[in-house]
Amino acid sequence: MQQTKLHEILPDTSFLSWKLEPNPHASVTSKFKRCLDIVGSLVGLLILAILFVPIAIAIKIDSSGPIFFAQERYGLQGKPFLLYKFRSMVTDAEELKALVSNEANGLIFKNKNDFRVTKVGRFLRSSSLDELPQFWNVLRNEMSLVGTRPPTGDEVSKYTKRHWRRLDVKPGLTGEWQVNGRSQVTNFEKIVDLDLQYQARWSPMYDLLLIVKTFYVLFARIGAF
Repeated sequence: MQQTKLHEILPDTSFLSWKLEPNPHASVTSKFKRCLDIVGSLVGLLILAILFVPIAIAIKIDSSGPIFFAQERYGLQGKPFLLYKFRSMVTDAEELKALVSNEANGLIFKNKNDFRVTKVGRFLRSSSLDELPQFWNVLRNEMSLVGTRPPTGDEVSKYTKRHWRRLDVKPGLTGEWQVNGRSQVTNFEKIVDLDLQYQARWSPMYDLLLIVKTFYVLFARIGAF
């Protein structure tokens, strides 16, 4: 899958000069955060190795198509990367997207009863098991354990200056949005507010707090669908 550059989705990228902060966010240069990411991603990949076979078999039995789903996302300072997940939708999901109504507000797409999601995929999503392959993205330093939600090219092409601020930190497997409602948060501007709140509050201890909260949210199944 060939990665798209910003100039290919934006007709004029000259206005993006304001988003290139001369002084990076403290989380970007934090050695503690990077060490936490490496250790956490290795543990996550071990869990992935243990669960891979049963999940792969379930995906294959449930629907035809690949086990993994790769999608181009935009990370720190708008750098494109391929985000990996276990496939939770039918293979022609993108072609069928026009048939699904968007229940969210703004630049995100959500539908609680999206018919494109497979039976196994619905379980993987509600349990967040579909996210396990992203530990590879964390190990590659494309993502962090804690950060902001990584946007798609379609979202980025419609960003305002305020929206671009959320990419001053690396995207994360979890973050403010995930521990404050997950799928129940359907307003894009609210997600941006939470992302900017994370940037303002960030510290190594705050990352650890959000990781602990994430485990609570997952086990309590808060905000899942």
